[in-house]
Amino acid sequence: MAVQAAPGFDLQPSAQKTALESNYITNFNFLNQYLPDTYEKEFERYGNRTIASFLRMVGAEMPTNSDMIKWAEQGRLHTKYTNCTLAGGGPGVATAATVTINDVFDPTLVTGATTPAIRIGQTVMLSDNVGGSALTNKGVVTAVNVGGNPLDVTIAFYEATQNVPNGGVGCTLFIYGSEFVKGDTGMVGSLESDDNFFSNKPIILKDTYQVSGSDMAQIGWVEITSENGATGYLWYLKSEHDTRLRFEDYMETAMIEAVPAANASGAETALTTGAVAGAGEVNAGSEGIFYVVNNRGNVWGGGNPVALAGFDTVIQRLDKQGAIEENVIFVNREFSFDIDDMLAAQNSYGAGGTSYGLFDNDKDMALNLGFTGFRRGYDFYKSDWKYLNDPTMRGGITAGAVNGLLVPAGSTSVYDQILGKNAKRPFLHVRYRASETEDRRYKTWITGSAGGARTSDLDAMTVNFLSERAVCTLGANNFFLFQQ
Repeated sequence: MAVQAAPGFDLQPSAQKTALESNYITNFNFLNQYLPDTYEKEFERYGNRTIASFLRMVGAEMPTNSDMIKWAEQGRLHTKYTNCTLAGGGPGVATAATVTINDVFDPTLVTGATTPAIRIGQTVMLSDNVGGSALTNKGVVTAVNVGGNPLDVTIAFYEATQNVPNGGVGCTLFIYGSEFVKGDTGMVGSLESDDNFFSNKPIILKDTYQVSGSDMAQIGWVEITSENGATGYLWYLKSEHDTRLRFEDYMETAMIEAVPAANASGAETALTTGAVAGAGEVNAGSEGIFYVVNNRGNVWGGGNPVALAGFDTVIQRLDKQGAIEENVIFVNREFSFDIDDMLAAQNSYGAGGTSYGLFDNDKDMALNLGFTGFRRGYDFYKSDWKYLNDPTMRGGITAGAVNGLLVPAGSTSVYDQILGKNAKRPFLHVRYRASETEDRRYKTWITGSAGGARTSDLDAMTVNFLSERAVCTLGANNFFLFQQ
């Protein structure tokens, strides 16, 4: 039996010396013709590319089973008014004066309030607001204009005459005690605690990775290594792992950058169905760390505090807040160098002598210029924050640039509405949605018909990722945001 003529094929090579596509099975290229000298490992061009570390270092995670997370923070314990004026009299004239309270800072009273947080019998100090002035008076409250607007308080001075100026010159008043005569009745009236209530809403984050069943069955010649050390020759394993790492980063950065959607904003409309501004609670946006600190915390602007005097200004602001003993400063590279230079400048070893004041005169400690911790009023620990350096995220941006974030270490006491009592909570922590039957801290599952899944006739493996979470920034008045 003879060989059939069809399908025909040519046993002779091409007369041309140039390699042709027809000489080879398909899609000729150099690598198909000749065995390449190929590195069998993927080169880690950018090292460890993940940026999720901030919340892992300073935060904690705990479940919540509600669309709304609420907590109460203690208000100030004492009363102080910083914009007061005196009616009538003047230095060296009066033995008593009527003080008008123009601005009420703490406790907060709405416009038209009828009574200041001052009672008859309390002792107060008046201080002139003019810079360099030494004019003060101390006195006892003899009358409070209940129902007045503006709010007036009559004070009888302990001094023989009035010292604080009158007539539109501002002064400050604060309460330091009380005094009553023998056999008198007690204090009339009481003060309610001025608690501040805050809340936040969780947001739902999602991502997915999909690969066809055919591609899953294809092997490459490059060994893939992931950030967690996993290796293999299947490229889709690398892509799936990259998606996982990217999602984990987003779980953190969303908690840092999230903002609530304004009423009637495009985001509110897009994220809610038929939502009408002011018609009720809508789950659009959340209060991220930067948003909260910008609105309720402390902000440094105009470049980094590169001199010790500038950093002392930060410390003085912390003195007026909770005065937390230990604090961590998460910084970009520029701010990290600025802090190192600032501290190194305090150790002026050279012709002018040697000083190691910031380091308890410890020469060895001072000469190590990679400062990671120091004490100046409080303990500060500096940590480089990769998120602020990453050129694909916040690194290198101009408008809205953030150079660092100061986070108080430890925990604070808040009233937990779920528990119905005060509870210790970290200053910074994440609440994720969970119940006895559903845990949405970090969900991942596979759908399709490949990779072990049997959920549909789709010839692919789809890896799904989901998290529902919110960040709680407690005591934001103790945080500091350093902006460019």
